Amino acid sequence: MSELLDPAHLPWVAAVFGLFVGSFLCVVVHRYPIPDQTPASPRRSSCPECGHELSWWENIPVLSWLLLRRRCRACGTVIPFRYPLMELMTGVAWGVTAQMTPEGEHLLLVINLLVVSGLLTASFVDLDCFEIPDSVSIGGMVLAPIAAFAAPSLHQHTWLAQQVSGGLEVTRSGALVAALGGMVVGGGILLLVGRLGARAYGRDAMGLGDVKLLAAGGGFVGPGGVLVALLIGSVTASIVGVSNLIRFYCLVRSRDRSRGRDRTRGRAWRTARLVSQYLPFGPHLALGVALALLSWEPHLRAWFLGV
Repeated sequence: MSELLDPAHLPWVAAVFGLFVGSFLCVVVHRYPIPDQTPASPRRSSCPECGHELSWWENIPVLSWLLLRRRCRACGTVIPFRYPLMELMTGVAWGVTAQMTPEGEHLLLVINLLVVSGLLTASFVDLDCFEIPDSVSIGGMVLAPIAAFAAPSLHQHTWLAQQVSGGLEVTRSGALVAALGGMVVGGGILLLVGRLGARAYGRDAMGLGDVKLLAAGGGFVGPGGVLVALLIGSVTASIVGVSNLIRFYCLVRSRDRSRGRDRTRGRAWRTARLVSQYLPFGPHLALGVALALLSWEPHLRAWFLGV
């Protein structure tokens, strides 16, 4: 066991465990929109098309997908690429999290791994259902103060926690105040943006799921970290949004030409805008929170100040 917890081996061990956790999260995401079925049901995994229950060797992360040649062994249905993708992403995320967590902070490592896993789950559910599970967002809001009190080093670099603690070492009360402050700032700023957007555009501009997710994230990264998370999420969402807008515009123009339609560029642009606006914001917020969680201050200085 001591060899597994060795700093040199820990990221690799975490990455392997992350692959299996990713396999479980795939089941959670798949079962989430199915009525009368709990996502974490102990029932064995099965093919959604034919009901074939998977044997142990068909449940090996990534490898089984390759061995089965992307198809169900019983009915031949194609297994979507998102399953090995989520397994790989979870494995990489766990490995990076173990690498970025300070050495010897085992409780903090467990907290960070839970947060990263929750963010991945929320992202994939949002991409599928345009909805963020309350079990992740509200559960995160409940867990964040408890985690801050149990592991004050979670907010070791949070300015508010340092001020309340009155010293170099963050106290439990300082970390707890930072967690609550981060939740208020994260949820409050998105709620304000949503209200202003609703007045400006005459429709809902921000879902409550995003508000709750950023509030939960703020509990783990503090007020300053949650602003950084929102900045990162907004930038990546803008890049993806503009890219999709251009892509849909090109698709509309190409389809019009192939069908001999004489649609103006202005109408094609409006059609592309209408289609491209339905993009979930949750995955971008989750990315921002994850980056803010894993020691964002030195990386932000390196990116923007070159130091």
